[in-house]
Amino acid sequence: MNTPAPTHTRFARIRARLEAFEPRPGWHSWIYEFLLFGFKQGWACLFGGLMLALLLGTHFFYPQHAALARYDFLTLMALLIQLAMLGFRLETWEEAKVILAFHVVGTVMELFKTSAGSWLYPEPSLLRIGGVPLFSGFMYAAVGSYIARVWRIFDFRYSGYPRPVLAGLLALAIYVNFFAHHWLVDIRLALFAAMGLLFWRTRIWFRVWRQDRWMPLLLGWFLVALFIWFAENLGTYANAWRYPSQNHGWAMVSPAKLGAWYLLMYISFVLVAWVHRPEERG
Repeated sequence: MNTPAPTHTRFARIRARLEAFEPRPGWHSWIYEFLLFGFKQGWACLFGGLMLALLLGTHFFYPQHAALARYDFLTLMALLIQLAMLGFRLETWEEAKVILAFHVVGTVMELFKTSAGSWLYPEPSLLRIGGVPLFSGFMYAAVGSYIARVWRIFDFRYSGYPRPVLAGLLALAIYVNFFAHHWLVDIRLALFAAMGLLFWRTRIWFRVWRQDRWMPLLLGWFLVALFIWFAENLGTYANAWRYPSQNHGWAMVSPAKLGAWYLLMYISFVLVAWVHRPEERG
């Protein structure tokens, strides 16, 4: 099914022009579709990309003795970016609601994880709750923003999608395990197995240009989790937060964190699915 581009954001006009372009047939079309895929992915990553640029930029250039703490500056800039994206219609209000939900869910997790010593925020700030500066919630919101935007930009459809209530219960179990494994047995392997059983037949269909493409949904989640892990390495390099293994100097974040990000990616997807409602491919 050829779904028309939405018209409620400024991106829609650019998208319509790019999709109407007629390159020469053959390999020119393949290259054009590949470049269009990169452009759309970059647009979907806009909020997260700006946040990552802020982390790195302030790490290298923010004055050490400024009256406004670096973390507080990051919080105010993140809020400004969010308001600007709404004001300039770069983001829909539905996507903003998803981002707010991610901010709340992420901040709650941050409060618990920092109190348990899983990681810490080494710099002082005023805009914080306990040991958690408020900009950290925007980092989770960046993940939600990406999923909500990429869902719309690529016209996601699905085949073999399980019952939403089962997907939601699994997401709840994963979220509870993020907290409970500090006292009880860590059941993440069982959660991975349950995820595989539920979604092993699920395909995600997306439209880059004029033809539907697909991949296994489980693979799609892994690719996004891998991208987040790369971004996390840049974030810790910028001293935005720090793991215990980095107390004596920066070191690459353990690849084992990919598993945690994969599970968090699943929770993120289910939260967005409550707003967008997965549609079967016609």
